[in-house]
Amino acid sequence: MKKILTSIIALLLILSLLVGCAPAEEEPAEEPVETPLEEVVGEEAEEKGSIILSTTTSTQDSGLLDYLLPIFTEDTGIEVKTVAVGTGKALQMGRDGEADVLLVHAKTDELIFVEEGHGSERHDVMYNDYVLVGPAEDALGLKENSPNDITQGLKTISEGGATFVSRGDDSGTHKKELAIWKVAGIEPTGEWYLEAGAGMGDVLKITNEKQAYTISDRATYLSNKGDLDLEVIIEGDDNLFNQYGIIPVNPEKNDLINNEGAIEFMNWMLSDKGQGLIEEYGIEEYGQPLFVPNAD
Repeated sequence: MKKILTSIIALLLILSLLVGCAPAEEEPAEEPVETPLEEVVGEEAEEKGSIILSTTTSTQDSGLLDYLLPIFTEDTGIEVKTVAVGTGKALQMGRDGEADVLLVHAKTDELIFVEEGHGSERHDVMYNDYVLVGPAEDALGLKENSPNDITQGLKTISEGGATFVSRGDDSGTHKKELAIWKVAGIEPTGEWYLEAGAGMGDVLKITNEKQAYTISDRATYLSNKGDLDLEVIIEGDDNLFNQYGIIPVNPEKNDLINNEGAIEFMNWMLSDKGQGLIEEYGIEEYGQPLFVPNAD
């Protein structure tokens, strides 16, 4: 009996050892989780930071920035926060260190801005032209009598007392308009001269409502043409040339200036790719480019 009990105990011990040595069941391996592409781009953008672009309402209202900036961000990982104001305000934001880079169109003021040390450099990037737009009926006969003479056209408007809507906002377009009035030898005052204090898109709407005249950059006019009962009345005068420049703000303004991002944006705009994109913008929709690249 004792031998049988001893054998049973030995058998149980052997069985327990065999169970203890059996390999543990492996837990199923977790499948790799792919990070969505938009999160990767977002993380990259956060690493490289963002830039503040202070620019004109014409680059915004024409749709150019909506076209270019997503491509720039895709190429570089840098997000662009746009502040669209008049050129005068854009330059002031640069002076105050409230922007990283400027895209504006008042070359004389831009050169002074750089000479005074507010910007590190300035480059031509693109141009288009201004046009005088007005009612299709053109009661003053400007399109017939002075189709390519803006100074004569403005003289006729002032003498005839036809309503002229001015930006009146110290923008590049406003500065150009005032310069042309000066060339024409006219001080625009009186009930016929309406200063809107607004961006180009809004000024075109006001001009349309009043069936008046105004000077607009061609790009903003074309991009809004479908909603307007206005036609190009005068164009092609050398006084209507409209040059745009790009300026990185002096990084010594404050520690918040993203100079590296600003330089990368400038170089991208001046590159073959950036210039090519500018050149093709507008052709499909309007049958002509809204801006002509001319990087220096």
